[in-house]
Amino acid sequence: MGSKADPTDLYDVPVDGVQFHKACGGNTHPDGESCVTLAWIGDGVWAMGDSKRPQAEPLRFTTDELRAAGVEPERFGLSA
Repeated sequence: MGSKADPTDLYDVPVDGVQFHKACGGNTHPDGESCVTLAWIGDGVWAMGDSKRPQAEPLRFTTDELRAAGVEPERFGLSA
């Protein structure tokens, strides 16, 4: 996991066995609060999932992409 991944091949980086951390945005719906999960999966590579759909394939992003979207890994207790 320590090698820097090619951003064009983010979906080649496996997520099996990684630990996802949850952050909730305070949005509530009839089925509960909306939360996302985030896991570090390689050097500068992250996987983001939906806590309500844990079986769904998580999306992959680079650290720069996360930050450009306003997502800070530190909010999840992770460091970039």
